[in-house]
Amino acid sequence: MAGISQDWEPVVIRKKAPTAAARKDEKAVNAARRAGAEIETIRKSNAGTNKPASSGTTLNTRKLDEDTENLAHEKVPTELKKAIMQARMDKKLTQSQLAQIINEKPQIIQEYESGKAIPNQQIISKLERALGTKLRGKK
Repeated sequence: MAGISQDWEPVVIRKKAPTAAARKDEKAVNAARRAGAEIETIRKSNAGTNKPASSGTTLNTRKLDEDTENLAHEKVPTELKKAIMQARMDKKLTQSQLAQIINEKPQIIQEYESGKAIPNQQIISKLERALGTKLRGKK
């Protein structure tokens, strides 16, 4: 055991070796540089993001774009927010208890009752079931 010594040479760890295609591109670029050719580099604007290049307009934004007069999302009508509040009070529930019953965040109930939420039929139907009352269909 007398002849054991430690090797203190630095070890370089690279993330990943360049692929064959990248090496080929690099060789071509270097050859062009040696030949004196002009090299143009192009930067991809959306490279490295997780968004598809075609993503842009969703359904709501398209509706807003097509709508010329009223440039705002649909809000909770006054009758609906009053009906939700009244039904919740009748059942003696807090906003967070009601939210827990319908498996949503308390913030959503608060937004519906303050009229800031964009009406979602699924949430409204959950509220109807939880509160045991009809909230829509009076128009």
